[in-house]
Amino acid sequence: MSTETSESAASPPAQPPSAPSRRTFIATTSVAGGVIAAGGLAAGSSLLGTEEAAATEAAPSSRVSLTVNGRRHTVMVDNRTSLLDLLREHLGLTGSKKGCNAGACGACTVLVDGHRVNSCLTLAVRLDGAEVTTVEGLAKGDQLHPLQQAFIDQDAFQCGYCTPGQIVSGVGCIQEGHTGSPEEIREWMSGTICRCGCYVKIVRAVEQATGRK
Repeated sequence: MSTETSESAASPPAQPPSAPSRRTFIATTSVAGGVIAAGGLAAGSSLLGTEEAAATEAAPSSRVSLTVNGRRHTVMVDNRTSLLDLLREHLGLTGSKKGCNAGACGACTVLVDGHRVNSCLTLAVRLDGAEVTTVEGLAKGDQLHPLQQAFIDQDAFQCGYCTPGQIVSGVGCIQEGHTGSPEEIREWMSGTICRCGCYVKIVRAVEQATGRK
C-alpha cells in the first residue's frame, strides 16, 4: 500500500492573517482617538463645572453699610466685590466707569471720606461705615457742581467716557489744595487718563472752578 498523500488531498498550508490596509488603519485609529478625546473632554468639563460650583458655594460674603452720596445703604456682597462693582451692579450708580479695571486710567475715581480712590481696586468690604461720593452726588438738585459747569463751559470732553472720573478727581484736587498753577493741576490730575487728549481744557475747567479764570 502506498503511504504517499496526493497533493490535492493534503491540507493547504496555513496563511498568515492579512494586515489591515493603511486606509482602514487610519480610519479605525481616528474613531478610537475621537471617542477617547470626547470622553476625556466630557470628564474634564464635568470636573471643571464641579470645581466652579464648589468655589461659588464657598465664596464668603459680608454685610456692608456705607453712605453713598448722602444716602445710607446696607448690602450683602461677595468679599471679592470691588467698590466699583458695588456702585454699578448693586446700587445702580453707573456714572463711575470701568475702564482698565486695573487702577491705571482713573475712569472709576470716587471720593471715599473726602479722598480720591480708584474704586476698581478698592474692596467694598473694607469700607464699612465710610462715606462715598460719586459723580452723581456732586450736584445739588438741578444746580451743577462748579466743576461740572466748568467742564461744559470749557468743552473739556469729547467722547465723555473719562469725564466722570476726571470731574471727581478734579474736585478732589481742588479740595486738597493742589491748584496753584496749571503745572500743579496737571501733576495732581495725572493719574486720570483722557484718550481724546482734552488735557488743556480740563486744566482750564479746574482753574475756572477754583475762580482762577
